[in-house]
Amino acid sequence: MVKAQDSDFGNWIIYLGNKQFNPKWNWHHEVQYRNYDAIGDLEQLLLRTGVGYNLGKNNHNLLLGYGFIASENYVGDSDDKVQVNEHRIYQQFLTKQQLGRVKLTHRYRFEQRFVESDFRLRFRYFLSFNIPLKSDESGTGPWYLSIYDEVFLNGESAVFDRNRLYGGLGYQLNKTVRFELGYMNQFFESSSRDQLNIITFVSF
Repeated sequence: MVKAQDSDFGNWIIYLGNKQFNPKWNWHHEVQYRNYDAIGDLEQLLLRTGVGYNLGKNNHNLLLGYGFIASENYVGDSDDKVQVNEHRIYQQFLTKQQLGRVKLTHRYRFEQRFVESDFRLRFRYFLSFNIPLKSDESGTGPWYLSIYDEVFLNGESAVFDRNRLYGGLGYQLNKTVRFELGYMNQFFESSSRDQLNIITFVSF
């Protein structure tokens, strides 16, 4: 078991951006800075981007993307770290539903991962709920609850990779920017991790 698993509570600082070029085409971009501890002990830096195409009235989106992930992994039980670089190509399909005031998002993602000299395949399914907390006269309000679960499945013999369960409080600042503060548990085959997530969403 690596030292990373012994950390009490990690922290992820996340920026998620989306640029809509026209009613059909969009550009996704994100930066995630992940720490083993509250801050200052880098676990992973993730840079991801992609070009998407809307099907229908923006309820369905196909996207082709690329990610670069630099991980700093502990060696055994020591304080020594080794950096592992990953280049990732991925395809995803995202679809949205409205159930009353609750917004549901389904995301299916297939990844081709080039981890140093290894090649790996992985499938991910993501289901999220966006629940408004208080509505004004127009039927909307700035505060909401965000809940999601995501399961990761490998293409190798050890099929189960991990599961992420998240719950957070969000604030819609305006039509362009919203923020979330949340707690996430990652469950692996024989261990688990907890993270505090601080997320900024920008759509323009």
